[in-house]
Amino acid sequence: MSKAILGKKIGMTQLFKEDGTVIPVTVIQAGPCTVVQQKTKEVDGYNAIQLGFGDISSNRVNKPLQGHFNKWGVAPKRYLREVRYDDAEMPAVGTEIKVDIFAEGDRVDAVGTSKGKGFAGVIKRWNFNRGPMSHGSMYHRRVGSLGATDPARVFKNRKMPGRHGNKRVTVSNLEVVRADAERNLLLVRGAVPGPKGSLVLIKETVKNRK
Repeated sequence: MSKAILGKKIGMTQLFKEDGTVIPVTVIQAGPCTVVQQKTKEVDGYNAIQLGFGDISSNRVNKPLQGHFNKWGVAPKRYLREVRYDDAEMPAVGTEIKVDIFAEGDRVDAVGTSKGKGFAGVIKRWNFNRGPMSHGSMYHRRVGSLGATDPARVFKNRKMPGRHGNKRVTVSNLEVVRADAERNLLLVRGAVPGPKGSLVLIKETVKNRK
């Protein structure tokens, strides 16, 4: 990987091509990000950089993080995320990364935290079919059989009711429709995980474009 940036999801809108085709896009306030730390294969066992996004007052940062920022000589940032690099040619500490690292037509992966939907049953959470809805059935939206009776236990990874959403989600191979360097806006075709205002990591896709 050689290109990545942190941003805040603003919301969705649509663009129109000259022929009238509608393109649904997600607007992301991407960067500017600062390289806070470098990790090298010789010292840490792998190559990576730590990106910082969002300014924050120094009196709102705890002492361990204050020491971290002071060590590398970088102003405090609200969010920190690590991005792997395949080669040793990494940007130096203090380098500012802006949205212009991407261009129209690039393919990216969007990583975010999906919306939390609370405790949900198997129909909402796993798209199970419901049971008969007649009055005498009394088995409308329940889980159903949990598997074989011989082991006398429930197997691991059985789909059950539980917390739905609020987990890390990656949407791969999205197209960059527009990169506005003046306003630090990145317009990506399609949906990006997370609610409005949530943190999003946009990075060069790991998939080859077909």
